[in-house]
Amino acid sequence: MNPQETIDTQCPWCSESIELLIECIEPEQEYTEDCPVCCAPMVVSVNVPPGGAPEVSVEREGG
Repeated sequence: MNPQETIDTQCPWCSESIELLIECIEPEQEYTEDCPVCCAPMVVSVNVPPGGAPEVSVEREGG
C-alpha cells in the first residue's frame, strides 16, 4: 500500500464528484477539508485496515 492514495468521492454539500488525497500512515483519522468545488467545509473520516484499502466517508461539517 502506498503512503498516499487518491480517493474519488462526492461532496456532501454540492454533490459534485471530487478527489481526495488520503495519507495512509495513521490507521484512523478525522479532519476538516474544504470542497475544491464549492469551498464548503466537510469532515473526512478515514479508516485504513491492516493491508487493506482506505475506507473514506465525508459529511457536512456542523451537521
